[in-house]
Amino acid sequence: MQVIEKQSGAAFKMKKGQLLKVVDPLGEQVSDMVIFNAEDVREKISSGKTLDFEESILITKGNYIWSNRSNKMMEILEDTNGRNDFLLAPCSPETFKIMYRDSQYHPSCFENLHTNLAKYNIEPDDIPTAFNIFMNVQFDTFGRITVKPPLSKAGDYVLFEAKMDLIVGLTACSAEDSNGGSFKPINYEVLD
Repeated sequence: MQVIEKQSGAAFKMKKGQLLKVVDPLGEQVSDMVIFNAEDVREKISSGKTLDFEESILITKGNYIWSNRSNKMMEILEDTNGRNDFLLAPCSPETFKIMYRDSQYHPSCFENLHTNLAKYNIEPDDIPTAFNIFMNVQFDTFGRITVKPPLSKAGDYVLFEAKMDLIVGLTACSAEDSNGGSFKPINYEVLD
């Protein structure tokens, strides 16, 4: 099991058919995930295509994650928590300036994604909207969204199957509101 320390990230490759298990070891911690076709990084995870083709804004067990080219990239085989978000962008330096009114440096998922993915020639402008594992985004009848603490408990996990060769970026999210005010690690492993 690999550990992503709090407010940091990782990037790695997966082969088609391999499984990715993302675990919340302590509970109430979000992990942002972005994925790219390992053969052509211009093909990447798409929230819009996924929400369209899965006909839901709540993506969980039994759903696929689709690419911007309308190809299946991953299938969710298991999800012990059942609440993930595919609406909100990875937190960024601008997130903390605009939404938190914090002008000081703050670690961010966007920075952790692009710095870890740089070894695969993926640049900051290539980072799409992430699949936010364990993130608890609520919405009212008028469409107004609020971010609540994750519902995940210690040991909850999501198990994905790669449907093509992939490059994966994962974080242990750095946004206070997304994680109930604290920061914790995320664990993951790639299984054959």
